[in-house]
Amino acid sequence: MIYIKIEDLDFYDDANILVKSFYPRTEVTSKPIDDAELTIEVESPVIDGRSKGEIHDEFKEKLYLQLVKLTGKTLPWGNVTGVRPSKVVVKMFNNGVPESDIRKFYREEHFVSEEKIDLAVVVAKKELEILKSIDYIKGYSLYIGIPFCPTTCLYCSFTSFSLAIWQKEVDNYLDALIKEMQFVSDSMKDRRLDTIYFGGGTPTTLSAQQLDRLLTALENNFNVEHVYELTVEAGRPDSITLEKLLVLKSHKVGRISINPQTMNQKTLDIIGRRHTVQQIIDSFKMARDNGFDNINMDLILGLPGEDEAMIHYTLEQIKKLSPDSLTIHSLAIKRAAAINILKEKYKNVSIVNTDEIVAMTAAYAKEMGLEPYYMYRQKNMAGNFENVGYSKPGKECIYNVLIMEEKQTIIAVGAGGASKVIFYSEDGNYDRVERIENVKDVRNYIDRIDEMIDRKRKFFAENSF
Repeated sequence: MIYIKIEDLDFYDDANILVKSFYPRTEVTSKPIDDAELTIEVESPVIDGRSKGEIHDEFKEKLYLQLVKLTGKTLPWGNVTGVRPSKVVVKMFNNGVPESDIRKFYREEHFVSEEKIDLAVVVAKKELEILKSIDYIKGYSLYIGIPFCPTTCLYCSFTSFSLAIWQKEVDNYLDALIKEMQFVSDSMKDRRLDTIYFGGGTPTTLSAQQLDRLLTALENNFNVEHVYELTVEAGRPDSITLEKLLVLKSHKVGRISINPQTMNQKTLDIIGRRHTVQQIIDSFKMARDNGFDNINMDLILGLPGEDEAMIHYTLEQIKKLSPDSLTIHSLAIKRAAAINILKEKYKNVSIVNTDEIVAMTAAYAKEMGLEPYYMYRQKNMAGNFENVGYSKPGKECIYNVLIMEEKQTIIAVGAGGASKVIFYSEDGNYDRVERIENVKDVRNYIDRIDEMIDRKRKFFAENSF
């Protein structure tokens, strides 16, 4: 346990993130304890006439340099604690800031490495290219949440429910979900629907008949003829069947995601994914054979027990499959994840992520003809790195860009859905974002669906966006 001795607790969140970045998998506290492994005393800045951002930047700079001196190491993202570095770059480009000044800003004020500056700039340029063809102010996107999974992975903190336990409630859930979709359709009828994303959980835990029912309801309630993109996360290979793929294809689903996370069977067993490496390969090839030409695959760096050689093996196997996009995640251990809750059980399991591993994944992506197009960071990430989406040109996920840059209103339906409504001023400048949240529990969502709809109804009645 590390004790952060700090006078002004308004700065504690910044201190907590930075200290954990230098000391991963170590608990920190702002309360004095007798048996602290380390005490870090942090001087709070003087509160004067400067903006809140400027004061916090001064605090992070001083603490970062203090931690560098204490540990003898630096971080790839320097003292940047925000989760959307490319969003800052996009904003600076839009404000006419020269690229040279953007690079200087990150290098001199935030101590970011040249490699990460390059990444942020490249991604921002790609995002701007994608966004210029979309009227994101007048349009909207739709997120449809399916919270069921075959099993819960060791690292996962998302709201997901075991299909084995909740099987009898799935149709009741779909009843409620379709009811909410009908309300959203009527409420947003004057806006163009740009992208649709089925996420979860694992949407393909639904049966083929249930998928058909849900996609038919989508088509009956929304004008989907001109959407730029319709994505369904097929996620877990053990949830994919030929019948389900044919249903998706018949409803013009253009993009799917088949997510191995790793191609090492030993790791799959550790993290609780009850499928084999061969099932990953078979599911991917089955999707290809049935006309899916936009398939994403997710990998996670820093999984328990994986070293550089194992990740190299995974990348070699993925290269043979040649997906259209590849999303590389650096493991972020959330508070609600089983690996964190059961940390005593897993305290001796190594979690490794290095500059060399991240560089290796980028090199493999390049060899596969994939270019970075979106990125984001999370708290408690292995190695203090980032998540990067790579894609073949023209196969980028527009929804991912819209949600990361917070450029467009995204209405979310389903248990755990969090709608983000983006407000713009009359002159078209970004103003603010507000959230409308659904309850996370499946039973609560089913029982309180009218309340979830009323939350949206009240928000839409009180706000013009």
